[in-house]
Amino acid sequence: MKSFAESALLAAMICASSTAWAEGACKPSPWGADDQVGNANLITQSSVLDAANLIRTGKTYSLGITIDSSTPAFAPRGLSLQVVQPGQQESARPNVGMTYNDDIFQGWFGIGSQLDGLGHLGFEGMYYNCNHAHDFADIGGLKKLGIENVPPLVARGVVLDIAGHFGKTHMDAGEHFSVADMEAVIKKQNTPIREGDVVLFHTGWTDAKLKSDPQAWVSGEPGQSEEVAQYLAAKKVIAVGADTWGVDVVPPQHPDRPFQGHVIYLKENGIYILETMNTGPLVRDGAYEFMFILGHAKVRGAVQMFINPIAIR
Repeated sequence: MKSFAESALLAAMICASSTAWAEGACKPSPWGADDQVGNANLITQSSVLDAANLIRTGKTYSLGITIDSSTPAFAPRGLSLQVVQPGQQESARPNVGMTYNDDIFQGWFGIGSQLDGLGHLGFEGMYYNCNHAHDFADIGGLKKLGIENVPPLVARGVVLDIAGHFGKTHMDAGEHFSVADMEAVIKKQNTPIREGDVVLFHTGWTDAKLKSDPQAWVSGEPGQSEEVAQYLAAKKVIAVGADTWGVDVVPPQHPDRPFQGHVIYLKENGIYILETMNTGPLVRDGAYEFMFILGHAKVRGAVQMFINPIAIR
């Protein structure tokens, strides 16, 4: 039986010919025809210094989860790791004493805690800044919008305790939250959203389900409404993430528009998506505002990358 993630992907492909989901026309970047980094252009030396001023205790938080071959992922993604001792078989290095291990990796970069680059998702072949798939998407790697173009993401970070707003330890799969819900959390926490921010949602989904029921974790998820994505796009944030594998609600708010937040963020506005963020420790400590730092592996032409961002309180 297909998981809902697989069914949602099929639905997305089917509805790609429908104008009900989103327009296939492009939206030029405000930073020009050659722009490949989107709202990361908003990061300046001044904004980084402002983010650094948020540090009060020096406590650090790892926002990435540990991944391995058993980590559930959006089908058919997976990974395989082998550790080898090259050139050391049958005592091939006598009288040296030194031995070492190397690792061989095969798999998808879009597993676990991950960064979705601007070349990850488009609509009707059109991607961020009027780049059409036939011009830049190649099996050997993207010719534009590759993950190597993303600069270090250093900014003010905000985590919004959406689960707490509903009086729950975790939201349920298919449960979405509105702009009004988000604004209530913002007011309660006194964490206004500003231009250039990184915004994370805490739904409690990963804390509750990833270990206890991994199949349920990857088969559905709570998430934002389309209106929330539009709201944050209007605020000109640089990245949006959640403690879920896809940020958008699954099953979707509107069955004919799955993963619409991805379209709004990536294709239309050049806003990065951060999936499976470890937000629980931040919320438990009341660390709602922090300095966010992300430096990722710059694999040329890659679409996504597994990551371990750091929050400093």
